[in-house]
Amino acid sequence: MLLLLLCAVMVSKGQTQPYGQIDIADLKLTACDFEKDANALVLFDKTEVIATSDVTTITRHRRVKILNDKALNQADVVIEYTSKDHFEKITDMQAQTLYLDNGVIKTIPVDKSLIYKQISDKATKTLKFSFPAVRTGAVVEYTYTRTIDFPGAVPNWNIQENLPVRYSTFDLKISTGFSYKIIPRVYSEYDKNVKEAIRGGLGDSTGAHYFWAVKNTESFRDEPYTTIPEDNIQNTRFFLLQTPYADMKLWPTPHTWPLVVDLLLRDDNLIEDLKRSLKDDYNILPAVKQLKTDDEKIRLMFNMIKNNVKWNKRYHWITYDVKSAWQKKEGHSAEINLMLYDFLRMAGIKCNLVYISTRSHGRVDVDLPNMNDFNTMVLSVTTSAKKNYILDATSPYNTYDSVPFKLLNCYSLTLNVDTKKYDLKLLKDENPVKKAVFINAQIKPDGKLEGTAHISSFGCIKTEKLQDYTDMGEIKYKEKFGSGDNNLKILSLQRENMEADSLPLIESAEFRLDLSGSDERYIYVTPTLFTSFNKNPFLSEKRQADIDFGIQGSYSIKSLYKVPAGYKIDALPQGVSMAMPDKSIAFKRIVSEQDGQILIRFNIDFARSLFSVDEYPSIRDFYKKMFEMLNEQIVLKKS
Repeated sequence: MLLLLLCAVMVSKGQTQPYGQIDIADLKLTACDFEKDANALVLFDKTEVIATSDVTTITRHRRVKILNDKALNQADVVIEYTSKDHFEKITDMQAQTLYLDNGVIKTIPVDKSLIYKQISDKATKTLKFSFPAVRTGAVVEYTYTRTIDFPGAVPNWNIQENLPVRYSTFDLKISTGFSYKIIPRVYSEYDKNVKEAIRGGLGDSTGAHYFWAVKNTESFRDEPYTTIPEDNIQNTRFFLLQTPYADMKLWPTPHTWPLVVDLLLRDDNLIEDLKRSLKDDYNILPAVKQLKTDDEKIRLMFNMIKNNVKWNKRYHWITYDVKSAWQKKEGHSAEINLMLYDFLRMAGIKCNLVYISTRSHGRVDVDLPNMNDFNTMVLSVTTSAKKNYILDATSPYNTYDSVPFKLLNCYSLTLNVDTKKYDLKLLKDENPVKKAVFINAQIKPDGKLEGTAHISSFGCIKTEKLQDYTDMGEIKYKEKFGSGDNNLKILSLQRENMEADSLPLIESAEFRLDLSGSDERYIYVTPTLFTSFNKNPFLSEKRQADIDFGIQGSYSIKSLYKVPAGYKIDALPQGVSMAMPDKSIAFKRIVSEQDGQILIRFNIDFARSLFSVDEYPSIRDFYKKMFEMLNEQIVLKKS
């Protein structure tokens, strides 16, 4: 075994090389041989971990080849770490750029005075720096040591990323008494896979040593309708099950959900915040007393918090000082929602804490209890009329009666602090979210389409649209509104019900469209204007990730087209209806023509929002047929 380990280390050194030593061949490299279109290549990413009974030490050495100018952003590096109470420290940082100058290797180190530590929030800092003299053909490398003040903490080994990786290694040494559940998601063949006992001078076991290496890993390509890459990339995770200390029940690794809940309920910050009575700066409680129903009271308090407290764009599941955040009228997600919790409690409305991982954060593995898998906290409330709501007061566009899209299909831990009971489940919205499109247009003899479009968006679709308008601005929003079609011109756009919680967002647009493919004799119209069904997202033969639409949607598209004088209908789509075998997706088209007007109506309904990767072939086949029908054109011929 020792001989195998020695061979593994010898091979890995040939693949990784010490800091500053590089083969001329790598500096002359012009392309990645296993992913020809790559802009950059990770030559190697080497991680060494020593998990002892005192601290965990992680040493990382990463080297990247810049293949063309599109990869110059690799010059900027950001490393985030937990700085609160000196939980993590970054030391021994070295970074440099290497390149060939007339056949001679040049190295330019990063000036250590230009490596900046910045405070992200009360718990985290970032270390930032930029490589000098980065150009096509250069190689950038850096190395550092991360010390974690938690015995037995082992980071994930992410083998795959958005760049191809020629060689990735993970060298792990574990002290006796630590036990882990090792969860590999590795599709590539291991170049090295070694496990051995570490022994002391008298032959007694003092720990375990693992060494893994994988080579030629292609970059991860984003797939439509899925969660973040970290949920789907090739990696290996380590879950701490046992330590040498029988009474060790510290964050972040209690290994049962009852223990997680017990630790949570004994958190001093949370206990204090749950009992706090915030100063009623806006006379919320007197206003609540004037209302009769729970819905009215919840709506008032929800809107008062979301409209008067600024979210700092930071997610957290744990609180630090809700009182100070309330005084500043600004805070992170948990602080803002605990403000709402306090006012609901003072108004006599009971609610529960809901810890959840947003869609942008990643999945929670329910079989591996860990609070750090969550990244935010929201509330759940049940009214006297037995209505259930999920409340998140961070965004000014959220409503009390609609689940934000960012929380859908995410695992949540709901905690009743009074009974100390909890529930762990996938958060879904069983009510289909609706979107309705109505188009009234006139087909012009010169091959143009002119008319109006009215789009009604309900629930979280409305919320996302309102947020997009703020983030993008009117000009870019209009481009997205027109599906990015350069032939489509939005002449005017009006919006209604932006602040009316109970009403849909109504958008009315005047437009003009140049109909591509039309000539002096024929005019072609594709009747999918102003819908999200212009391009089939499921063309790939293979897929890695599950399909996650987020919502159960109900889409209605109704289009009325007036045929111009001097033209007659040459071809018209026919009525059709089809559905998946389990009725999870249904498609229906109704077509009629009378007095020179063509009416086409589509209905597309999703009874499910989640599909496993094993179901992809049937989804792909259904979408292929559906988009063939959606793309069937109206054809007019000159009389």
